[in-house]
Amino acid sequence: MSSEVLQEEFEVLESIYTSELSKISDKEIRIKAEPEDSPEDQALKVTLHVQYPDDYPDVLPDLSIECTEGEIDDTETKGLLEDLRRMGEDSLGMAMTFTLVTHLRERLSDIVRTRKEIVKQAELEKERIALEEEATRTRGTPVTVASFKAWKAKFDAERAEIGAREEVEKLKGMTPKEREEWKRAIARLSGRQLFERNKNLEEENLMEEGTVSVDISQYERRHQEEQDEEERIAFSDSD
Repeated sequence: MSSEVLQEEFEVLESIYTSELSKISDKEIRIKAEPEDSPEDQALKVTLHVQYPDDYPDVLPDLSIECTEGEIDDTETKGLLEDLRRMGEDSLGMAMTFTLVTHLRERLSDIVRTRKEIVKQAELEKERIALEEEATRTRGTPVTVASFKAWKAKFDAERAEIGAREEVEKLKGMTPKEREEWKRAIARLSGRQLFERNKNLEEENLMEEGTVSVDISQYERRHQEEQDEEERIAFSDSD
């Protein structure tokens, strides 16, 4: 290829890359390249060094890449050069520098997009792990027989405490006579109350030790006797 033909290509390139191109010699140039859309926090700029052999464009030019801003590792650099050489082989016999620079910019854009996606996936993974840790921390403890009994004991104690406070408040509003009658009344369990209390106890025993028979008639007889006793006391008090 004559120097006049290469000079014509240089003139075209200089009109396109007015500030990016630097002519080193009659057969050597450097062109700055960067992605079409590169965010400031991921800026990436390189310089493509092109040396033209005497048989250009029938043979490929010698290519090298230098990173001038940002970071690019050896693997990425090697991949870019291989892509440029494949692109150049498809353009043998014609001026190819503009095609090579255009392809280089596209590949740099791909690298930036890939890096952005990696960062995004890392953030999503971090968020997923944080959500799993929070879910584990707030997940309820599985209920077992032992944990339920412990909860029930605590619940009953709290209710008993509330009931005791309510009883104290209620007694404060009574006269001394009413207070004594109230204490006697709650001190006596009716037959039905006794039956219910023992029934609950029997049910608890059934759960833990097996079935136990209950004679209901004795509780009903006791209930009737206590009702008669209460009527007798009431009658005597009225006298």
